[in-house]
Order: sequence, then C-alpha cells, then structure tokens
Amino acid sequence: MDNRPVRRRRTGVVRHLLLAAAFLSCSSQLMLVDANSWSLGLTPIQRPEMYIIGAQPLCSQLSGLSQGQRKLCQLYQDHMTYIGDGANTGIKECQYQFRQRRWNCSTVDNVSVFGRVMQIGSRETAFTYAISAAGVVNAISRACREGELSTCGCSRAARPRDLPRDWLWGGCGDNVHYGYRFAREFVDAREREKNYPRGSPEHARTLMNLHNNEAGRQAVYNLANVACKCHGVSGSCSLKTCWLQLADFRRVGESLKEKYDSAAAMRIGRKGKLELVDKRFNTPTPEDMVYIDPSPDYCLRNETTGSLGTQGRLCNKTSEGMDGCELMCCGRGYDQFKTYKHERCHCKFHWCCYVKCKRCTTLVDQFVCK
Repeated sequence: MDNRPVRRRRTGVVRHLLLAAAFLSCSSQLMLVDANSWSLGLTPIQRPEMYIIGAQPLCSQLSGLSQGQRKLCQLYQDHMTYIGDGANTGIKECQYQFRQRRWNCSTVDNVSVFGRVMQIGSRETAFTYAISAAGVVNAISRACREGELSTCGCSRAARPRDLPRDWLWGGCGDNVHYGYRFAREFVDAREREKNYPRGSPEHARTLMNLHNNEAGRQAVYNLANVACKCHGVSGSCSLKTCWLQLADFRRVGESLKEKYDSAAAMRIGRKGKLELVDKRFNTPTPEDMVYIDPSPDYCLRNETTGSLGTQGRLCNKTSEGMDGCELMCCGRGYDQFKTYKHERCHCKFHWCCYVKCKRCTTLVDQFVCK
C-alpha cells in the first residue's frame, strides 16, 4: 500500500458476502466465465458462525476468490461483509444507470451474475468493473468511519488549504484514503496474478480490467468532498466543524455512466500495452474507461454473447432516446396494454405532526417490445 492520499459488524448479520466473490473478480478470460466475486453481493452467508477472526473456513468456502484474494480474506475477515455490501451497491447502481438501455445490467444467476456478457471486453463490461471497484471503496471507507473495521478509523486527511482559518477541521470523516488502498489491493489481486503472454488477447483483457478498476476507484476518491456543520447560539453558525465525506453513490454512478459513454476503444500494441485504436483521440487517463471489443446490439437473445434481448421490455412511446420504443425494440414494434397505477395523492398536513394521503388509482397505457 502506497502513500496515496489514503469491528466487526453487528453480530449475526453477515450479508451479501458470497456475491462479492463473483462481482469483483469476473473472469477476465475470453473463455468460460468462472465463479467470481460479484456473487458476494447476491447471496447472504449461510453460516454466520464462520465469521470469526482466524476462522479459515470462511475464506476457503468462498468460491471465486483468487489465491491473493483468499490471503487478504484471511487477514481482513472483518472487511469481507463490506466488500459484499459494496458489490451489491454496485449492482444496484448499474441497474439504475442502465434501466433505459437495451442492456440493463440484468443479473442471471448467483455465480457469474451477469452471465456470458462478461466474456466480451465491451463498454458494458468496462462499466461493471468500474462500478464494482467503486462500490468496494465506498463501503470500506464508510465502514472505517463507523468503527466497524479493526485496521482503520476516521479519515486522517490533511486540512484543505482553502478552508477558512476559523473553521475547525475534525469530526469523523469517511476514510476514503484507506478505502481506496484496500480496494486496489483486493480487487486488483486477481488480475495481477494472471501470467498471460505479453501482447496476447488475454493480456489485453487483463490490462483493460485493471484500468477500469482504477477508473471506478478514482470516481469515488475524486468526488469525496468537505462537509461542514454549524455551531452557535440559535443557529448563528459562529463556528464550523468540517470533515471529509463521500459523495452520494448516485453521483458516482452518474459520473461513471458519463465515462462509459466516452470510453476509449483500445487494442494491444507491440510493446504489450494498450493503445488507442484511433490515434486522433486523446489518450485515456486513469479516470477514463477503456474497452477492447465492440458491444453486441443486445436486441435479440443470444446464448453465445449472453444477450438477453429486449423482447418484453417496457418502452416509452413518446421518447426518441434509448428508452423509446423505436430504439428499445430494435424496429420489431411493440404491443400496447392498459394497467392500473396506484399512487399516493391529495396529501394533507395535520397538526401535529403527520401527513395523511389518499390512494389514487389511474388507468394508464404501457408499451412492451415484441
């Protein structure tokens, strides 16, 4: 762990652990997708009693961990629950960001999570790696602040130079420095253990995965900002205490979605490094996403590529965007049907202090791809 501006959880509640083993180490090979750390976010651990410092069965029974990840698991067993939480957060954010796209980040099982789609070094795969790494940074950083981990605590970030002199720098901030460093060690471990021939397609995929992992971590790190709280009589704010705080993960997802839209097409060069396919574009920074394979169109179900197709997906008849029926249905047309929509309405505030609403039902048109 470098100089980069760098307790166990409530007893008996160890959730999402098995999915992170699938989520964070989706196979970088261009062959069969193996069990990976995404699955730590989908399946709750079945035997919480295994979650004891020094209990080897926990790490040995998590499928999909590489040798290096298994060693880190044994050293930092109290971190594993939060890796699973981060994986789960990443999956949910992925599904939110792509809810109106042909590929909508659907999970297909608890092992490979996203299925054969992950075998392709596409933009979509790039996003899943980035958002998973971001989820781990986010979860570990917050767990440090909450005192849940034995090897870290509140942020020790230096006082910002532009913070007014009379404002106090303290409080208990999110430890994004530690979260960044730990996520890099754990998430990248699988890729760094691979020993493919330099310049091979498999080596290119490994480099792609490592680059996108870093892009995800950078998004969380760079979006963390200073939060302050006022002190003083009657809210006079005569004194402020400030600390480092993670950005809302939705902002991270939105930032990474922008990086997805502007991702750079790469190929393996003679020196065994990734290089731009089109040299007219700027070289991607560590904050940018990269991909090496074109994406399928995701219009039709395809067992080879893992595409689920868009048949049966809801679409927006009036939209000209990707959620519109023309693009979402790939020109196949759509069916229209009516459905009842229930929502709260006619809400009134009553003294004191509650809001009472009625429940309204309306008949609305919906459109589904053929």
